[in-house]
Amino acid sequence: MKLLFLSAEDRADPWREALAEELPELEFKLWPDDVGAPEDIDYALVWKPPAGELRNFPNLKAILSLGAGIDHLAADPELPTHIPTSRLVDRCLTQGMTEYVLYWVIHYHRHMNAYADMRVRHEWRHIPQVDPKRRRVGLLGLGELGSDAAEKLVALDYDVAGWSRTAKDIPGVTSFHGADGLAPFLARTDILVCLLPMTDQTRAIINKDNLAQLPEAAVFINCARGAHVVDDDLLAALDNGRLSAATLDVFHTEPLPADHPYWSHPNVVVTPHMASLTVAHSAAAYIADNIRRVERGELPLNTVDFQTGY
Repeated sequence: MKLLFLSAEDRADPWREALAEELPELEFKLWPDDVGAPEDIDYALVWKPPAGELRNFPNLKAILSLGAGIDHLAADPELPTHIPTSRLVDRCLTQGMTEYVLYWVIHYHRHMNAYADMRVRHEWRHIPQVDPKRRRVGLLGLGELGSDAAEKLVALDYDVAGWSRTAKDIPGVTSFHGADGLAPFLARTDILVCLLPMTDQTRAIINKDNLAQLPEAAVFINCARGAHVVDDDLLAALDNGRLSAATLDVFHTEPLPADHPYWSHPNVVVTPHMASLTVAHSAAAYIADNIRRVERGELPLNTVDFQTGY
């Protein structure tokens, strides 16, 4: 068996070593200089492959994403969608995202942004503390990542709700779904976290109309995709007080251009798409399991439905 590793953003050596432990018989090939005969490649482990590139491997048995999102694949008009494609679901990836969400929810719940400003001014005073049961956190997206974050927030006694395409049943989480559920979900949300997949339906969902549904001085945290946001609408909401703050990890253009107004806005925190990074030694077991499944004639776990976009 031969696996092609194709990513300009991930180091190949940790994956080579981790997969060798899981599947010693697997031959690891590196794009673009060590591909060998394209017809001999059985599996492609990829992140943001060039458009049309995967068509060059006629005998692929499966395409395996290096990340939880698959919009980097769905954007390719020449993607061979007849080949089973699997998104990455991994313990470390999920935990990393939940840590990021918890960190920033707690940051804003405990007014740490205001305390940081007070430190600069040498100002010593207390801000009244809010019972977490009265802090309404809303998660846009209740898939693998959103569900885990929601469960952990419930465990910390926050008032948690989620919005998704279809209804979900998560203990302690109020579920909203579909077009009719979005406005009431937003209206009860003090801290809004976006963990949606990128689809035609979710593109630009953070716009002036939806932002206007939030309570005044709400907070927005985006760790999904930059294209979920209409940047001008978000900046306007920050300037007019509809939003009091935003933490943004993802952007339309990455790296974020040096002259982008997010960098200098006083109520925006920018992080460099690091909310959760794939860890090879953890995720290799999942990749190896999917390869074994395909070799047994089964579909890989978490096979993508390109009609729904995830």
